[in-house]
Amino acid sequence: MKKLVLPLTLLIGLIGTAHAFDGDAEAGKEKSTTCVACHGTDGNSMVDIYPKIAGQHAEYLYKQLTDYKLGMTSGGKEGRNNAIMFGMVASLSDQDMKDLAAYFASQPMKSGTTPEDVITKGQQLYRGGDQARGVAACIACHGPRGVGTSLAGFPKISSQHAAYLKATLLEFRDGTRANDMNGMMGDIARKLTDEDIEVLSQYLGGLH
Repeated sequence: MKKLVLPLTLLIGLIGTAHAFDGDAEAGKEKSTTCVACHGTDGNSMVDIYPKIAGQHAEYLYKQLTDYKLGMTSGGKEGRNNAIMFGMVASLSDQDMKDLAAYFASQPMKSGTTPEDVITKGQQLYRGGDQARGVAACIACHGPRGVGTSLAGFPKISSQHAAYLKATLLEFRDGTRANDMNGMMGDIARKLTDEDIEVLSQYLGGLH
């Protein structure tokens, strides 16, 4: 059966808009003390409701920080809405956010695991999607190992905490998070069942 994937022309167009990232990882390390409580000293959070940000693409991390700041200044009407993160980004300059992004991107993300009972269905959804329901294959944007691509702005999702991934997919599905590129994640998540989201969240933990 033919897999349902996103148009290659979209990916090529996004890559063409990429530019060099100018964050300073050493400076970011010095500025990262306020991030430790939730994300850990190296970006590998110990609490599974907070994402691992170690090894994430710097461009993606920077976008999330700027989206939180936009959410704060717009009263949650634009960007990304999160009261905790509003307090964290309030005093950050644009260069601060770039430096923090560069630092956490430079740290290795710790590997996760995938429960045996979700491998078959998780792999099917991740690699092939569900053509009958119009669910695009995750592999189209996030790659065979779930590492995404910094050039096109697709994040690394492998080895991430299942609880965080589940919460994020639910936010995309119900529209409480809408800072995804061209609304792609919202469109996909709205077609996912609760079981789909549970399986994918757990499957991705060990995809590496």
